[in-house]
Amino acid sequence: MADGEARAFWVTAPGRGEIRPQPLPPPGLGTVTVRTLYSGISRGSECLVFAGAVPESQRQAMRAPFQEGAFPAPVKYGYVNVGVVEDGPDDLAGRAVFCLYPHQTRYRVPADAVTPLPEGVPAGRAVLAANMETAVNGLWDAAPRLGDRIAVIGAGVVGCLTAYLAARLPGADVQLVDIDPGRAGVAARLGVPFALPDAAAGEADLVIHASGAPEGLTLALSLAGFEATVLELSWFGTTPVTLPLGAAFHPRRLTIRSSQVGTVATAQRARWDHRRRLALALALLADPALDALIDGEVAFADLPAAMARLCEAPEGALCRRVLYPCD
Repeated sequence: MADGEARAFWVTAPGRGEIRPQPLPPPGLGTVTVRTLYSGISRGSECLVFAGAVPESQRQAMRAPFQEGAFPAPVKYGYVNVGVVEDGPDDLAGRAVFCLYPHQTRYRVPADAVTPLPEGVPAGRAVLAANMETAVNGLWDAAPRLGDRIAVIGAGVVGCLTAYLAARLPGADVQLVDIDPGRAGVAARLGVPFALPDAAAGEADLVIHASGAPEGLTLALSLAGFEATVLELSWFGTTPVTLPLGAAFHPRRLTIRSSQVGTVATAQRARWDHRRRLALALALLADPALDALIDGEVAFADLPAAMARLCEAPEGALCRRVLYPCD
């Protein structure tokens, strides 16, 4: 393949995708050329994009940093890319880097758009960086305290990472709740107690919802103790959500709060920018136990069919890693 060419995955219509030739912009001062090793499918947002379910009112807010095209389609979308710098400044040349870039074999971006992987974080695990950043930002928004009883509902990648971090707060009593009993093994590898919904402990000081299902948010309200906060990490796209805001909601003086990774959490915003937060997220991926969240690989050439399968039946999926050819 010529130096100025690549191949990229595009959503061509709701529910359909294809691999297309992709010209690269010419190299310039301060740019890097990256050959992709892995990308990751961020299942929640990417399946909404693949299905054409991004609400019109949120299409600008949902744009990825290096997105091309527009919602609903055709659009080149994604933000989990790990590669090696083939050409660039001496301090980056040959290094493995993370970039908020879509699924593409090679790409050329400004050098400050890539973040080198820290020592001890392998390229294959770094595909969890964007989800780890969401978990970090969510916990900043949630502001848990020492010794809190914390329930995390939804043992997808974001929920698992959030529970993993929360469980390392001194004195915290954390439970990861999911309808799938098979997630108990993943929780054990992460060092987090697991519970099915019927067995989940109530009177939580903080409940973090990450299941993406309205029923999960209803459960979150039922587990929250007096004056507790329910933090919503899921994004429902065009799906309406009905909640039981009668019953104990008012007597318990509950708070429902949203968190979204596009903006640095309020308490940190004066001192942290996106680049510093991403560097932290990458550093937090040094634990080999986190490999439990990567549940399979798909070849880049097979991505159109694999994306369709994943988004048709996403319930059992964690992080699906995309493997790229060496050309």
